[in-house]
Amino acid sequence: MAALLRPSSPVIQLRNLTLARAAKVLIESASMQLHAGQKIGLTGANGSGKSSLFAMLRGELQQEAGEIDLPRDWVIAHVAQETPALAIDALDFTLDGDAGLREIERNLAAAEAADDGMRVAELHEQLGHIGGYGARARAAELLHGLGFRSAEFTEPVASFSGGWRVRLNLARALMCRSDLLLLDEPTNHLDLDAIIWLEKWLREYRGTMLLISHDRDFLDATVDHIAHIDQRQLTLYRGGYSDFERLRAQRLAAQQASFEAQQREISHLHSYIDRFRAKATKARQAQSRIKALARMEEIAAAHVDTPFTFRFREPGRAPDPLLVIQDASAGYGHKTVLSAIGLTLRPGERIGLLGRNGAGKSTLVKLLAGELEPMSGQRQQGNGLAIGYFAQHQLEQLRPDESPLWHSQKLDPTAREQDLRDWIGRFDFRGDMASAKCGAFSGGEKSRLALALLIYRRPNLLLLDEPTNHLDLEMREALTLALAEYEGAVVLVSHDRHLLRTTVDAFHLVAGGRLAPFDGDLDDYRAWLDGQRAQHNGADAETDKAQRKRDRAAEAADRDMKLAQRRPLLRQLDALENQLAGWQGEKALLEERLSDSSLYAGAGAPQLPGLLRRQAELAESIAQAEEDWLGLHQALEEIGGV
Repeated sequence: MAALLRPSSPVIQLRNLTLARAAKVLIESASMQLHAGQKIGLTGANGSGKSSLFAMLRGELQQEAGEIDLPRDWVIAHVAQETPALAIDALDFTLDGDAGLREIERNLAAAEAADDGMRVAELHEQLGHIGGYGARARAAELLHGLGFRSAEFTEPVASFSGGWRVRLNLARALMCRSDLLLLDEPTNHLDLDAIIWLEKWLREYRGTMLLISHDRDFLDATVDHIAHIDQRQLTLYRGGYSDFERLRAQRLAAQQASFEAQQREISHLHSYIDRFRAKATKARQAQSRIKALARMEEIAAAHVDTPFTFRFREPGRAPDPLLVIQDASAGYGHKTVLSAIGLTLRPGERIGLLGRNGAGKSTLVKLLAGELEPMSGQRQQGNGLAIGYFAQHQLEQLRPDESPLWHSQKLDPTAREQDLRDWIGRFDFRGDMASAKCGAFSGGEKSRLALALLIYRRPNLLLLDEPTNHLDLEMREALTLALAEYEGAVVLVSHDRHLLRTTVDAFHLVAGGRLAPFDGDLDDYRAWLDGQRAQHNGADAETDKAQRKRDRAAEAADRDMKLAQRRPLLRQLDALENQLAGWQGEKALLEERLSDSSLYAGAGAPQLPGLLRRQAELAESIAQAEEDWLGLHQALEEIGGV
């Protein structure tokens, strides 16, 4: 693990700290101690000061008052916000995250050019000390974990889209051997596969971490403390996000008004849970959802002071079926993304779409919404179908020079202005915000407005493609509760596992250009992903029997060809590993001999230059062998399993 944790490192200390930005006080008189190795989730409403606190820790923003003590020799890693269109390839871009490694490599090249044997030996020792000989393999592991294929490692950074460049920035930050890791919404552009991998990586990270995230499951899986910003106060709680909610609920319950609000919300939830339990038909998935809904009692108690208080308006009469897709294919231009799609949506159905980024989930939702015509097959909608479709690209359709109130009036010209103000006020567009121009809104504010407009239309079929992107935890909880009670049909794409658990009754999997029902819950999907990753890395594919059955017909045709291609590579790999083991053993013995002080004086001195040259030769041979080893594995992965 790439971290420079020093057990004797002092804590980070905030003493009576006041932080402001643009004359607005964000945090006031905060005092807190963070110890080396702690992992802290930083939470609070959008605009409360989380990113500003990160900027202060990076030295980009000065506090208004108070003191901050941060060890001067600590290496701080963070994810860059932008990535220029660079010609450097993805693997080298990731390796650049380890500045110490790159400095040693530059110095080594200079020493070799100057034929300075002593300096070369010294630098090789430094390289071994920091694990430099395995750096390329570590970088490759990071890229694989974040969803990159081996063939993409040599692609230039400029060839990747914006979302994939964000992943490259994340890989580069993780490559840094840091003491303090600052992560601001690292899951925004990740699919569930990459999120689950990142959770494991962060649990094993040995440094100190500060994490901003609106994903409650991700926080619970990765942090041991929560630092919460509320009303300019910074409070540290022990435990994960769920522990924080329980503790905060207890504090709020001490206030009578909050306690009464809690009881009303809890009563409302109990009524809904009982109603759902009575009509649940799919036992396994229903039980999973009932448990998640029951947990919302605790969650509601911790969010009674949320500024969001909306519910879905009752949808109009719905046809049955709502929408039928028969033997359809969908794609763009001449490229087919999904084939043989068969799906019938009925009133009240609640479906979650699972699958990796790029598998075709958004393409399917566009087909359901009618924004994409089928390339073949049929799309038939019932008379009276009213679709509410949310996707990130729709935020661009908001008029930047107009206000939330204007958009509401455009939607319903006959409504009273006060009624519209009351509606958008439930989404925290109150007072001057109701009349402010949308162009100046943040991504979260635009998402809230788009949801407010969508919900106002009273749809009987909701198609939601990543609706929680840019939303803070308070708005996510309000949306989760509202969707749990919504009486219409839902098709949901989301990497927010809490939202999926509490909203959908069944899952469908988009994979391999097909859509199929997924018989299981999110824990089963995690196991499916583990099996896919194991298969991709050449591990035992038996861990994913269901997927092997689906793929068996397609694999039969090329199995013999793959075997013929893999055998010589495997023989080379076996020979290379034996050779590498021999070199490493010789190098270890040589370094033990070089550590003997008697070698540098008297009769042993004439042997020293030859030993140092051999040490350098071995280091170079090992480094080349490891690179060849990685190349052979990449070639095997490109051929695939048999």
